Amino acid sequence: MQGNTPDPTVTNGEGSSLDHVDCWVFDLDNTLYPVTKTLLAHIDQHMGGFVARYLGVDAEEAHRVQKQYFREYGLTLRGLMIHHGLDPARYFEEMTPIDLDEVDPNPDLARSIVALPGRKIIYTNASVHHAELVLDRLGMNSMFEAIYDIEAANWVPKPAIESYRLLCERYDIDPSRAAMVDDIARNLEPAAELGMTTVWMKTGAEWAQDIAAEPHIHHVTDALKPWVDGISRNLSRG
Repeated sequence: MQGNTPDPTVTNGEGSSLDHVDCWVFDLDNTLYPVTKTLLAHIDQHMGGFVARYLGVDAEEAHRVQKQYFREYGLTLRGLMIHHGLDPARYFEEMTPIDLDEVDPNPDLARSIVALPGRKIIYTNASVHHAELVLDRLGMNSMFEAIYDIEAANWVPKPAIESYRLLCERYDIDPSRAAMVDDIARNLEPAAELGMTTVWMKTGAEWAQDIAAEPHIHHVTDALKPWVDGISRNLSRG
């Protein structure tokens, strides 16, 4: 871990010093939009069905495997690749797009993000196809310079630090001048280790419960638009 990491600061953007940032890295799911219970259940069913078919197990065992690999590797797909030899191409061939009716357009957040000075990049453990569908639903499909997805990361998901290094190399990002926003606190640890400023988008999801303030979390918000607006106001004053 890099030294002199600032203490976590709960803030909506007011009083935050982020004038050094020239690249903003955003997670997608449950960060730029809320994953509702209905959508989460659909995702679980979608993934669970694939796991059950691929491993030849019942729904209960598929659910157990699915959650275990998500906890261990940050992505169920990665666990299936490591332990069961899954070719990711097969996964994406068989998995149809999830129903995104629960994802609502958010033009207000889109305008706020556009107003941030600097580059904007999506970093997701999902596929670029999924990201494009979601961004289209949100009305954000032309806002981001790039989508760095699981294939671009050589199928190594967050929070493996090698994927963060590859992100920075591929897009010529200076980590000391970058900020990363993610709803999963552990995904911010390697970002901070590389020197990025981190923003934890705290939600009510089960993986966001009982997270103590840690040195690798520099800023916390539970409402992204007000936080982004506060940052923009501070930068414009500077």
